[in-house]
Amino acid sequence: MRLMSGNEAMALGAWEAGVAFAAGYPGTPSTEVLERLAEYEEVDAHWATNEKVAFEEAMGAALGGARSMVTMKHVGLNVAADPFMVFPYAGTNAGFVVLVADDPGMYSSQNEQDSRYFAKVAKVPILEPADAAEARRFTAAAFELSERFRTPVMLRSTTRLAHTRSRVEPGERREADRQPFSRQVSQFAIPVYARFRRVELEDKLARLREFTEEFQGNVVDEGSDPIGIVTHGIPYQYVKEVCPNATVFKLGMLYPLPRRRLEEFCRRFDTVFVVEESEGFVEQELASFGIRNVIGKARFTNVGELSADLVKAGLTGAPVRPDFSTDIAILPRPPVLCAGCPHRGVFNALKKLGVLVTGDIGCYTLGCLPPYEAIHTTFCMGASIANATGFHRAGEERVVAVIGDSTFLHSGLPGLVSAVYNRVPTTMVLLDNGTTGMTGHQEHPGTGHTLKGDTAPAVNYEALIRAIGVQHVEVVDPWDLESTERAIRAGLEHSGPAAIIARRHCRLLPVEKAEQRTPYTVVLDECIVCEECMESGCPALVWEDDGPRIHDWECVGCSLCAQLCPVDAIVAAEVA
Repeated sequence: MRLMSGNEAMALGAWEAGVAFAAGYPGTPSTEVLERLAEYEEVDAHWATNEKVAFEEAMGAALGGARSMVTMKHVGLNVAADPFMVFPYAGTNAGFVVLVADDPGMYSSQNEQDSRYFAKVAKVPILEPADAAEARRFTAAAFELSERFRTPVMLRSTTRLAHTRSRVEPGERREADRQPFSRQVSQFAIPVYARFRRVELEDKLARLREFTEEFQGNVVDEGSDPIGIVTHGIPYQYVKEVCPNATVFKLGMLYPLPRRRLEEFCRRFDTVFVVEESEGFVEQELASFGIRNVIGKARFTNVGELSADLVKAGLTGAPVRPDFSTDIAILPRPPVLCAGCPHRGVFNALKKLGVLVTGDIGCYTLGCLPPYEAIHTTFCMGASIANATGFHRAGEERVVAVIGDSTFLHSGLPGLVSAVYNRVPTTMVLLDNGTTGMTGHQEHPGTGHTLKGDTAPAVNYEALIRAIGVQHVEVVDPWDLESTERAIRAGLEHSGPAAIIARRHCRLLPVEKAEQRTPYTVVLDECIVCEECMESGCPALVWEDDGPRIHDWECVGCSLCAQLCPVDAIVAAEVA
């Protein structure tokens, strides 16, 4: 027996099920599944450039006869929606599981999204575990289900399941025989044969509806109290805590639902509560069955995560809608860029230039916060460059797009290609910190290493950007404020698309941690208390006793604060 997180357990379950290939793109809360899978020698696991590519790689491996898995967070499914929607028409050869982790509460996401609706539209079955032990079992069950019905299967997770630990009993790996691929064009050349495949997809869904009636992951916990509850996943834990004696129908397969069993269950009670996070997916399905004695989202909010308190309030008739409007005002420690973060120099320069800045998804999104307030829009992966093009078309002349190296390869490149093709003078600052920083320092095609730690070719950004037609390309060290500002200004003055590559490793990478630099200190007798240095936003620089002080144990010697000081009152500690 081992204590494991849901992510670790899903990786274990996939390994035990004989998965041979896995791909994904890092995104909290799903990241650790692929990282753990990569630790198993039998599994060929790697990071892809984005979720669509990862899906299509795993899809090809599954068609080629190898059990395969693709991992992503909910917004990643948006990127992979194209193959996700069409793959069910063909059906898989070997087992294919798409693990999607939703993020109720938006702990590390730009939106709340209920991926169950994607699966329903695609006519793909959904399994959702309630704890780590079920995560292990359901992952293996998903592969069996996939091969039995020749369909992709969604294994849905949430932040709470992904990162909560519970007891798991590990098993042995069961190698799966490779299934030979049949070159049956009428099955796999979908655009030509889609009409014929459409009817077969409905027949498959009808068989899945019969299967869910017998699926052992759908269980009824009989209780002594005359209360009937339908729930699933993590909300099941809250229900059992708040109402341990209720009779609970715990769903393990969320689509399609076991209609006959649910109809029989609901007839036993005057009122049945449907407790689910996010949207009222199960409630709506029950309504489509003609089951009317249910109460769901009228009592249990679709905003943020549920909790034991919220479930208790809903069951007792006092629904509570969470109010997050005051969270920012009372937050004692807002997130900040690390001491020595190379992004600081870029944001100081952008703020000084006063330009409109379109942002992207990454650590650097924090550039929208004080003291920089140098990012004015952020929406989704890769949007910054195309957004900047749009602003130019709307008449804004001084616009800069900022984007990280991993995000640029993920989905930023097409936006730059479009700007070149349409002759839009878009200025891009590529924040090349040599890693996928926000999700925990994962490798990507620009780092020179794979997920397994092997050496790999690294993308040459200068050559790549010039190859698509950008003529103005400049590399700067973002710790050099003067050079960074000058480079951005030159890019803005260029008549066509321009790219400034701000290159310096993330300070949390081992290569940077190993380098010892002299910390800086404030010469108090020379300080004029102008507070200019505080514009660096560095956590090593604090305001104490009516003046700035630098924590030498936290300072990494980047010198940004010294460059901001108008009277040279900040110097290297060794010369103070």
